[in-house]
Amino acid sequence: MDEQEILDRLGAVKDHYSELSKQLADPEVMADMKHYVAISKEFKDLEPVVKAYEAYRLILENLESSREIIRTEKDGEFRDMAKAEAETLEEEKLRLEDEIKFLLVPKDPEDGKNAIMEIRAGTGGDEACLFAGDLHRMYTRYAEQKGWKVELLDTNYGSVGGFKEIIFNVTGDAVYGTLKYEAGVHRVQRVPQTETQGRVHTSAATVIVLPEAEAFDVDVKESDIRVDSYCASGPGGQSVNTTYSAIRLTHIPTGIVAQCQDQKSKLRNHEKALAVLRTRIYEMELEKKLAADQEKRKSMVASGDRSAKIRTYNYPQGRLTDHRINLTLYNLQSILEGDLSEVSEALRMADHAEKLQETQG
Repeated sequence: MDEQEILDRLGAVKDHYSELSKQLADPEVMADMKHYVAISKEFKDLEPVVKAYEAYRLILENLESSREIIRTEKDGEFRDMAKAEAETLEEEKLRLEDEIKFLLVPKDPEDGKNAIMEIRAGTGGDEACLFAGDLHRMYTRYAEQKGWKVELLDTNYGSVGGFKEIIFNVTGDAVYGTLKYEAGVHRVQRVPQTETQGRVHTSAATVIVLPEAEAFDVDVKESDIRVDSYCASGPGGQSVNTTYSAIRLTHIPTGIVAQCQDQKSKLRNHEKALAVLRTRIYEMELEKKLAADQEKRKSMVASGDRSAKIRTYNYPQGRLTDHRINLTLYNLQSILEGDLSEVSEALRMADHAEKLQETQG
């Protein structure tokens, strides 16, 4: 894109931003909460683009002033100062143009949402359950570093530790947009605790990442939900309380089930189970959209294919390999302690580069 094309596209965004600002002050819009929330979110998402537009215009104006001095000024010292300033502005202009190209890539409207993550042990028996526990710990540590909050929703413990399945909610700023790249099959290669001859085994766990559905996203009627109460259970299946505080919700029209037993309060378990149920119903519609998008875009970075092997954690070599972008790192221990930033950023940049290439192609 040349300067004029960038200005035209950014100018159109600025005009739309101004129009949204007027709508947010309109009493009729404010009366429709669903519409108001959608506009507010779009308005916030456009802020970085508008700021980039103002910065880009200022750089172009200053650059033109410097060039004018170079053309007309007779004092050699002034011309040298103007040349130095022009060189600095040119570098800043190029940097900002690269940033703008990424900002103009269409955003996934789900990216700003919270996420519900599900980790399930796959092939490997007890070792797969232990690995599922390791992944949960890794994501919990990563969330702590990002300032996010993690809440358990449901657990099914393994017989020797870890989890057969664990479901948890992650809340914070742009959680889904960051964690969505974790969806898929994670493979681990290591010597299990039960292995007496030191042989390396391969096990796997599946990670599912869903954008948490908000109340405005899906209309779930109470009359369509069957509520069952039962006693919560812990590792090995033993009862952890004697009250019927655990909740299982069944959405009768779709047969979708969600449950929660990790809170002592029956009401809190009901609220959390409802959040999962709403998200799973929302996922049905989202999967249709993803399938349609996938027909247009053959991306390996954010395909959402749960059966795709995306990553290998090799303990003997201290190596992590992300197979989608051929990324290999030899700091496995720190990654397992939650240092996922380098991996996440590489995946985000690869995804954005794909989208940028498509918009330019």
